[in-house]
Amino acid sequence: MKKENKSVIILGSTGSVGRQAEDVALKENIKVEAVSACKNVGALEAQVRLFGCRACAMSDEGAARELKTRLADTSAKVYSGADGIREMILETEADSAVNSIIGEAGLDATLAVLESGKRLALANKESLVVAGEIVMNLAREKGATVYPVDSEHCAIFQCLSAGRREDVKKLILTASGGPFYGKKRDELRSVRAADALAHPTWSMGAKITVDSATLMNKGFEVIEAAHLFGVGADKIEVVVQRESIIHSMVEYIDNSIIAQMSVPDMRLCVQYALGAPGRGEAVINELDFEKLGSITFGRPDTETFVLLPLALKALSLGGAVPAVLNAANEVAVSAFLDGKIGFTDIFDIVTETVESLRARKDIHTLDGIIASDREAREAAGKLI
Repeated sequence: MKKENKSVIILGSTGSVGRQAEDVALKENIKVEAVSACKNVGALEAQVRLFGCRACAMSDEGAARELKTRLADTSAKVYSGADGIREMILETEADSAVNSIIGEAGLDATLAVLESGKRLALANKESLVVAGEIVMNLAREKGATVYPVDSEHCAIFQCLSAGRREDVKKLILTASGGPFYGKKRDELRSVRAADALAHPTWSMGAKITVDSATLMNKGFEVIEAAHLFGVGADKIEVVVQRESIIHSMVEYIDNSIIAQMSVPDMRLCVQYALGAPGRGEAVINELDFEKLGSITFGRPDTETFVLLPLALKALSLGGAVPAVLNAANEVAVSAFLDGKIGFTDIFDIVTETVESLRARKDIHTLDGIIASDREAREAAGKLI
């Protein structure tokens, strides 16, 4: 790990990526200055005590009050609410920040990290889906690089070092295909939450695991890649790679393809995002090619999994339409996990909401995007 990255803030620290960032910090001897979560008071308290954090924040104000009482015997400052998270980011000195907050709620934190001048290790893809143009413009204004934590974008980031940007022919995003690869829509009608949460290769949080099952996650990642790497949708290809060993690839104009491979473990992505261009000692297991045996490829079924092409359409329309897509999906996935709708209803609710609000393509301001997000949540909620 490079010496300048000696301290970090972990946002969304009690979630899947946040806990893996915690593990990397312990292994790399990185000082965790601050952490944040939504409602998990017990887990956040344990992290504050483990790392001796100077600050912590909870987006739920009631949880923040409870945490403050629990931490009364420490010197840790407790911040409350979304505004409190922003304040904590701006006031806490640290070299880097890992943003692993789930959903659109992570956007403000992304902007605050960039404004503060800290190195941004971005796991919250929704920041770029919802407001990619605004985020990347701010990064350029601050002279900052956004280091992606998503395995696919982390892979592409590394593969791009093999050549010149002007010589890139296309980016190839790999997808596991999720637990329902090869199934048709009729076979998906009876899918339960437990089925959708049984991902074949990755261990992730509930929301992103369902997004992987619907291929919405891959659609989001196409939008993310377009903003992150400054390419059009016509230069991004999605390929199914069932074993999740090749995390993504870059093809150059000479038809040479550079791939990044490893066992599926997000700790590598966190470690790279915090230390690039340097590399630290391994925090993940070595890839055993003999044990792996073979690697299989395929094409995504865009007729069954309609949210992937819908994401490409949202990217093409631009403006606030990707924000509408994300908001409708958050509402639908939450309803599915709560048992209120079926799996295929997610497809219908998101599609209908995007079609009804496609006029939001002309909105480009942050206030307008946030308003469109709220409008989409209300519209999607009426379809449940």
